[in-house]
Amino acid sequence: MTRRQPAVDQRAQARVEEMTQALRQAGQRITPQRLAVLEILAGSDEHPSVERIYEQVAREFPTTSLATVYKTLALLKSLDQVLELGFAHWGSRYDGKQPQPHPHAVCLRCGAIADPDLPQAQEMAREMARRSGYQIERHQLDFFGLCPDCRKKK
Repeated sequence: MTRRQPAVDQRAQARVEEMTQALRQAGQRITPQRLAVLEILAGSDEHPSVERIYEQVAREFPTTSLATVYKTLALLKSLDQVLELGFAHWGSRYDGKQPQPHPHAVCLRCGAIADPDLPQAQEMAREMARRSGYQIERHQLDFFGLCPDCRKKK
């Protein structure tokens, strides 16, 4: 079986290296299946579901189980290397490119997720802490609407 070509995108490769280092520091092995999960997370703009990640890994490693993907995602989440986005209708989706909290725009029709650059979100979190007295540990800010593709189809 041949290995697929490494990600061409330098940012994606840097994220794979960051996640690999975090796993090693936690005393975890870097198996070929785990590495495939890392590459999918770092290279995906889709915020893939566990099922989508599994489908992609299983193409190259047919004996991989869904449980392996779930365990890898849980481990990465515990190491703050992946952001889990939970949605009632679509289940969980995963962001390995930007594991820190940030805003998302979510399409109500197709489920597409975009990462708009909104630097004011961090300021909003600080203001929330100031006004509420809470120590903000994490936040989730999602906007729901129709993506440009679904608006064209309307």
